[in-house]
Amino acid sequence: MRRSDGGAGPGSSALVVAVARTVPWRAVAAGAVVGLLVVGLPRLLSGTLDAWLGLTLLRAAALVFALGLTFLLDDPARELTTPVPTRRWVRTGLRVALVVPVAALWWTVALSLLPAPARPPVGAITLEAAATAALALAVAAVAVRFTEEPRPGPSVAAGLLTLALLAPHLLPARWDLFVLVGDPGWAAAHVRWAAVLAGAVLLGAACAVEPLRGLRSRRAS
Repeated sequence: MRRSDGGAGPGSSALVVAVARTVPWRAVAAGAVVGLLVVGLPRLLSGTLDAWLGLTLLRAAALVFALGLTFLLDDPARELTTPVPTRRWVRTGLRVALVVPVAALWWTVALSLLPAPARPPVGAITLEAAATAALALAVAAVAVRFTEEPRPGPSVAAGLLTLALLAPHLLPARWDLFVLVGDPGWAAAHVRWAAVLAGAVLLGAACAVEPLRGLRSRRAS
């Protein structure tokens, strides 16, 4: 009998469809729409955009979109889906994989809303956005891994927002992440952003693994 979490075929397609139905698309869409409004508002108001404002708007939009992603792992039926043969890391990976193309398209549109003179270096600001999104997903994965809350999204979003507001004031100067374009520390700051991205990915992957007690109960059953 073929497992539903490996190989290609009808079972895999059914799994993708089933997982897609559980993704909280409304929360993701809300973060995307509000993020685009943040970037596009000055243009709608015929405001003047400079490099500082463009960087600030993109950082704010990335944060708003990440707040929407904190709901990605919410699952009201979590207690029912725990004992299924498909492992948690497969279900979590599918959720993330389904959202990645949406996130890439959204970020492309967000960048295009800024005129070229107000647009920061694309590679660097994209790294910041990716790290912010990965951190949101990692914290959500931690909440799923270590709590019994089926919908940790609201508390994770509140924690991420608080962290984003406090980090610029609490981080020592040598660890500053939120530097301006042209600042001598711009390159070093983005090395730190790369470290945040790598750490968030590793943390999220570690927390996506099935708990030992879950594996034992499944083997016993």
